Amino acid sequence: MEPRPLPSDTPAFSIIVPTLNEEKLLAGMLAQFTADRRKRFGLEVIISDGGSTDRTLSIARRYGDPVVENTDGVRQTIALGRNLGAARARGATLVFMNADTLIGDADEFFTRLEAALQDPAVIAATCRVEVFPDDRRLSDLVFHGFFNWLFSMMNKVGMSMGRGECHVVRRSIFMTAHGYDATIAAGEDYDLFRRLGKLGRIVYFDDMVVYESPRRFRRYGYLGVMGSWFVNYLWVTILHRSVSSHWKPVR
Repeated sequence: MEPRPLPSDTPAFSIIVPTLNEEKLLAGMLAQFTADRRKRFGLEVIISDGGSTDRTLSIARRYGDPVVENTDGVRQTIALGRNLGAARARGATLVFMNADTLIGDADEFFTRLEAALQDPAVIAATCRVEVFPDDRRLSDLVFHGFFNWLFSMMNKVGMSMGRGECHVVRRSIFMTAHGYDATIAAGEDYDLFRRLGKLGRIVYFDDMVVYESPRRFRRYGYLGVMGSWFVNYLWVTILHRSVSSHWKPVR
């Protein structure tokens, strides 16, 4: 993918949200990008839908700017959904988030991203991920606390890592890296950051957080999720493909 020239009125950030049957959480996720916030920080919001059969598309049309629809009926990977959203983006910086993700402090988030990206050496950023505070259990604190610490340490020693709940990438660098590997069904977020780490500096914000729904952890349990992460991480790192053939949505 070659980067195309940006128009003079380009937004600063393009927020790209892949969806598949996300009617329960999408409206709340999109509501955080208020009209005032969009204007102050130069935001556009792009929904890239993988073929939803519920009310996801009608919700997306109310809140999103472009809505990229899957019209061919082919089952998409989340990586392909993100790439298709990025292809419609106009912003200089791409912000990939999931449909169940809420930013802890959105004003601080975008203010600090703006400051970090003033350094041309910085090509990408990510931050901590935690479970919605109202749904939090001790197991959530232990699991996310450990992995947030681990990913922070990995980034400090040059092993670039960032979860797909929060990937911030300069658009030009994303295109140079050819985006996400659309053939990888799980672990595509690890794979992208591993490749980005060879192109420039990645900032990990230890003191900023995005929140996610605990639904996957409640469905499969932390041991199941951790096992899936570990196996897919190894396969993606060594064989450049995932064990999982597709990423199962959890409603």
